[in-house]
Amino acid sequence: MKVLHFYRTYYPDSFGGVEQVIRQMAVGTTRLGIDNTVLTLTRDTANPLIEFEGHHVHRARLNFEIASTGFSWSALSKFKALAAQADVVHYHFPWPFMDLAHFACQIRKPSVVTYHSDIVRQKNLLRLYAPLKHCFLKSVSRIVATSPNYLATSPVLEQYKDKTEIITYGLDKSIYPVPSVDLLNHWRQKVGDRFFLFVGMLRYYKGLHILLEAVAGTNFPVVIVGDGPEETELKRQALALGLSNVHFLGALPEPDKVALLTLCYAFVFPSHLRSEAFGISLLEGAMFGKAMISSEIGTGTTYINIANQTGLTVPPNSPVELRTAMQYLLDHPMIVAEMGKHAEQRYQELFTAEKMSANYSRLYQEVQAKS
Repeated sequence: MKVLHFYRTYYPDSFGGVEQVIRQMAVGTTRLGIDNTVLTLTRDTANPLIEFEGHHVHRARLNFEIASTGFSWSALSKFKALAAQADVVHYHFPWPFMDLAHFACQIRKPSVVTYHSDIVRQKNLLRLYAPLKHCFLKSVSRIVATSPNYLATSPVLEQYKDKTEIITYGLDKSIYPVPSVDLLNHWRQKVGDRFFLFVGMLRYYKGLHILLEAVAGTNFPVVIVGDGPEETELKRQALALGLSNVHFLGALPEPDKVALLTLCYAFVFPSHLRSEAFGISLLEGAMFGKAMISSEIGTGTTYINIANQTGLTVPPNSPVELRTAMQYLLDHPMIVAEMGKHAEQRYQELFTAEKMSANYSRLYQEVQAKS
């Protein structure tokens, strides 16, 4: 069976959560005999086709962006040609250009949509996009919600319950690099081994401004890994608050990220808006057996992190509550160790790439059989 994934960004251009999920899907289902291809947009026109971990990545030139939505004229012809060769087209929502391409290319293949997130920020543009969005979601074979929490709280998914099922994200720890002793010692000397870690793109919905407020006036050590559009403003805020206890490390190679995940005391994930539909880096924290702190926003973050079992949950937009939770974990190392153990057990039970891949393989076969 041949499956075509279609999403606006992918490796090696971008290393965000959705890209990680597509990667894990492709690698995992390839092991089950599925031939995966990814079509994405890029500014790197020198390499239109690459092979990555056993699947092909076709890259169409990005022409322009409107409200973070990439457009590409060459992607239309590439998409039509690749879809013709595929047995199932796997869309990754949201991306309005993808909806346009679906209709412009007159795709009639069995189709799956992984519904990664509601559109939260662009309210005015959302009103214009809504008719196209609903036409698209009505036209596809099946929709996948990534957690029961998100299905229960999304007003969009509520309208498509009859064609929606839940398949949670999954990660394969074996494809993560094992950091060397020298690398672990390097980071231990730089940041210690009793710090709170955040990993992710520095975007508006990640709530890092709340985290900075929470640790102002404390000595709580915080390490922030990642870059993104909010980086400059966050560093400005940290400087204004005099935060010598917060380390911005920027984007790091995977071995360094894994070294920090291994060393950290606990994982903090203060995302405060529903744009954070799941939290792949939060799941990485669970996979590495770390107690977690996250905000209750009605999404997959509190499907990963169960309050008082795998970590603590706090109300969004509350620096005081976040500070209290961090202080509690620092004061109770035995509870932190127990929470970390439960977090890793929950990952093993629910969130492995093997489980995710098996579920998607089954779903592909079902939609193909019904076509």
